[in-house]
Amino acid sequence: MASRTANEKKYNQWEDKVDGGRIYTRKVQGQFGWQAVYIKETDKDENTLSLRQEIYNEKIELVEIHHKYPDDKGHQKLTP
Repeated sequence: MASRTANEKKYNQWEDKVDGGRIYTRKVQGQFGWQAVYIKETDKDENTLSLRQEIYNEKIELVEIHHKYPDDKGHQKLTP
């Protein structure tokens, strides 16, 4: 379990939820114009509820989702 301070260092944006938890996001730019967005949802005690990676192409269209936690479902490609 990461602390709130550690999550704030790793993720550059966050949104407070009504229940005291947070939704953290971090964007990572790829070499060819694509980008990955990591989205972590925590409860009020900073326990991770879910973690996923969204992949966007150079047109900023969502093309793939990778649910990593609580169950790793692998990469799920979205059809255009």
